[in-house]
Parts: sequence; C-alpha cells; structure tokens
Amino acid sequence: FSYSILSSVPVDKRDLFTIDPKAGEIRLTGTLDFEDVRLHELQIEATDKGTVPLSGHCSVELEVVDVND
Repeated sequence: FSYSILSSVPVDKRDLFTIDPKAGEIRLTGTLDFEDVRLHELQIEATDKGTVPLSGHCSVELEVVDVND
C-alpha cells in the first residue's frame, strides 16, 4: 500500500502533518495551538500496488485539548 494526505481542514495547517507513505503513520511536524484551531481533519488515501491500482479513503479527526487550563 501507499498512503497519502489528500487534504486537510483547515487548509493552511496541512504542513503540520506528514504521513509515512509505506506504513501510513501520521506524524506531527509542528505545534498545535488550542486557541488557534481546536479540530483538524485529514483526508487520507491508501492505494494498493495491483496491476489496476485500487484506492480507499478515510477521514482522521484530531481534537486539540487545552491541558494547561
């Protein structure tokens, strides 16, 4: 399989996340701010390596919790 991030909400925060194309592991590349954005949604695609590649999609939602308050 090959994994990729198709889109994110909010769009301008897409660079905060990366995905390992082989393992599908999503990693944070920056810091999240509860006061800035409380919910991130990523659209993920997984594609197989068949002679006719098939793909599937899912949505990953990340809720930012303010633990300091």
